[in-house]
Amino acid sequence: MSIITPKSEDFLKQYLNNASPTGFEAPGQKLWLDYIKPYIDEWHLDNYGTAYAVINPGKEFRVVIEGHADEISWFVHYISDDGFINVIRNGGSDHMIAPSKRVNIHTKNGIVKGVFGWPAIHTRHGENSKLTPKTENIFIDVGAKDKDEVLKMGIHVGCVITYEDEMMVLNDRYYVGRALDNRIGGFCIAEVARLIHENKIELPYSLYIVNSVQEEVGLRGAEMVAQTIKPNVAIVTDVTHDSHTPLVNSKQVGDVKSGSGPSVTYAPAVHNKLLNLIIDTAEEKEIPIQREASSRRTGTDTDAFAYSNGGVPSALISLPLRYMHTTVEMAHKDDVNAVINLIYEVLQKIENGHNFKYF
Repeated sequence: MSIITPKSEDFLKQYLNNASPTGFEAPGQKLWLDYIKPYIDEWHLDNYGTAYAVINPGKEFRVVIEGHADEISWFVHYISDDGFINVIRNGGSDHMIAPSKRVNIHTKNGIVKGVFGWPAIHTRHGENSKLTPKTENIFIDVGAKDKDEVLKMGIHVGCVITYEDEMMVLNDRYYVGRALDNRIGGFCIAEVARLIHENKIELPYSLYIVNSVQEEVGLRGAEMVAQTIKPNVAIVTDVTHDSHTPLVNSKQVGDVKSGSGPSVTYAPAVHNKLLNLIIDTAEEKEIPIQREASSRRTGTDTDAFAYSNGGVPSALISLPLRYMHTTVEMAHKDDVNAVINLIYEVLQKIENGHNFKYF
């Protein structure tokens, strides 16, 4: 049975289609807060734009559920005399997919359209036949005759650039689009808040629903908000790689498949007692899960929460995702529902003052 309602799916579409590049997340945070406000008691915004809502505020014991709001993007780095634009990354943008993509250049006067150009196959001979996209050689064309015209459009060094691709549903079972990493995590935790509200669940602690900024450049928003909230427990949701698509090595990346349930991660930052609570809950509620291991760091906001404030018991619940950091990221509806359900059920197992000490 689907937890996601038509109303919440409409929000997901609006939320994914809105651009929220790293460092410029505010428009998306406004959408997220507008959706979640009916289900919460209060909300807050920190100086860099991390938004967090609270259910049952004022309790000494504080539990966080968290996703991150930002998406990868590009910055205008250089404008040539001929009016072509070179870029640098804002987060882990993939230069390989850029050629022939349509883009939105965000200026103070609104969006200017452009395209990542690429030399035609007919012109690539000899050594040029081996030409491949690199950050140094990809470029944007806005149809301008020269640099002056580019500047008159309101484009300048530092303008942020996003792809225009929007969400669709593929074969009635996959959400597809850009920025599922990780606005779909923000969607999941908002749905948890909705379920708690609609089912009149009384939690014995304060629940913080956190939508962090700047994860894609080093978990920075989570670092900041962890110091503000000082939680006792943190459950983070992010995306992980579906390793069952062509050209991906499951033995190297990890054995995870879309449609087979959320993945839980074993890692030094992941607290074993909290992880076991999650696994036990999944088994009790018959929620399918998969397993992964990370040698040193998870590379998610889990690390930022775990190592803050003298150590916060933290765990990671991941959504299998195909084609991460492209414009056609794919997540199975069943997995999205299961992530929401698992977090919702785990929260009801955490006690006020829950002791996570190993002995």
